[in-house]
Amino acid sequence: MFKTIKNDLPASIVVFFVALPLCLGIALASGAPLFSGLIAGIIGGVVVGALSGSKIGVSGPAAGLAAIVLTAIGTLGGYQNFLVAVVLGGAIQLLFGVLKAGIIGYYFPSSVIKGMLTGIGIIIILKQIPHFFGYDANPEGDLFFFEVDSKGTFSELIGTINHIKLGSALIGIIGLAILILWDKVLSKKGKIFQLIQGPLVAVVVGIIFYVITLSNEVLAITPSHLVSVPVPEDASSFFGQFSFPNFSVITKPEVWIVAFTIALVASLETLLCVEATDKLDPNKNVTPTNRELLAQGTGNILSGLVGGLPITQVIVRSSANIQSGGVSKMSAIIHGFFLIISVILIPKLLNMIPLSVLAAVLLVVGYKLAKPSLFKKMFDLGWKQFIPFTVTVLGIVFIDLLYGIGLGLGVGIIVILIKSYQNSHFLHIEDKSNGKHKIKMTFAEEVTFFNKGAILKELDSLPRDTYLELDVRKTRYLDNDIIEILEDFAFKANERNIDIKLISERGMVENPSSFIEFFKLRPKAT
Repeated sequence: MFKTIKNDLPASIVVFFVALPLCLGIALASGAPLFSGLIAGIIGGVVVGALSGSKIGVSGPAAGLAAIVLTAIGTLGGYQNFLVAVVLGGAIQLLFGVLKAGIIGYYFPSSVIKGMLTGIGIIIILKQIPHFFGYDANPEGDLFFFEVDSKGTFSELIGTINHIKLGSALIGIIGLAILILWDKVLSKKGKIFQLIQGPLVAVVVGIIFYVITLSNEVLAITPSHLVSVPVPEDASSFFGQFSFPNFSVITKPEVWIVAFTIALVASLETLLCVEATDKLDPNKNVTPTNRELLAQGTGNILSGLVGGLPITQVIVRSSANIQSGGVSKMSAIIHGFFLIISVILIPKLLNMIPLSVLAAVLLVVGYKLAKPSLFKKMFDLGWKQFIPFTVTVLGIVFIDLLYGIGLGLGVGIIVILIKSYQNSHFLHIEDKSNGKHKIKMTFAEEVTFFNKGAILKELDSLPRDTYLELDVRKTRYLDNDIIEILEDFAFKANERNIDIKLISERGMVENPSSFIEFFKLRPKAT
């Protein structure tokens, strides 16, 4: 891992600056103590990063769980009671890993995964625009369409027009210009510009701007638009920020319900993120999913024990890591150590970072996830790819991550059913000699009950006086529902003067007396 430190160290700095406001924002959106988000970020980086088999995935508190956490804290009667559910949720994730449930992630279509990445990219851009201009009505971790103040994403954007802060907007624009210049020009000019990342320079410039403009009434940046890390006065007040689970409520059914919900949602989000990051990874590494569930479960147990939020692998941090050149898991681990060191040693310096500069960093991350060229590429692949992709994107933007993925998956399944309906057989009209239609129908390799409608339609449309050749030589699986359709058709065929020639691996049969009996004798495919 240390062989790639020249790549991983700069990437870890970028991930740190992306993770810091999100850890705090997600805690705020969850109704939890601010420090709980930092704990989850630290454990997600150091512990989960070390245990995970993912080389470029980064874990931490997830925006997708914020609504569940907010509701559960109230339902369970306090944050310490909720922490019990986090610990149990981690234990359930360990069980998922032992049972090898990680395979679930492989059953999501590529179009849905690409739609997830694009939808997250769009929602990042939409959510960061208000912060970029100095309008902070909602925390940075609030990624739902309907935000914590019950306003929609687009109404928030419209509201930004009337609340632009000149200082925040100016340093945001300067920061964005630095990032673009670094990415497009300077990074190609020398190794020093690859080692020192653009986001670090933008943040340093942002702090200098804040200090210089403190006394300027027009350009001064208000505390509400700065990073807000808790600042302990001494060691005892620092350790006083940790919360511990109240295990006396462990027997309550509602605690177990919340625990199972956390385990299920966190595992699903992690597996989807793993699939997505593996697609983004330029080195095309494949993450062992069951090991990932074991790592996430361990991380959630530890996070719950010391007062942290639930943890998942997170696409925003992971994509920032990939875009910044991260190669091994060291970038995730180092970013976790940066979080520890910074909140202990330099919390006051962190609190001088303008959120608009960090918003600029996230805008670049969002754009790289949702490039316009991707829409054209998906459109060119055809409707079977473009429709699930588009539905996933719209669902994420207008509802939330899991709903969007669910909608995209549902549409993807419908597309599969339609294609299955269409591809159950091939129909060829060979000739019409001697006054009789001669038609050949060849069944596909697998014919299931999904194909009933298509086969019934074709059989019912056969005209009288037809000679039907039914070829099942390529068929390895024939559902009993289809056999029953053929059995019923044989009766109707006799009335309509339709002759049937059944061609199989066992030979040819003219007008079989019983399809059911025939296929009972059919040898099983090896």
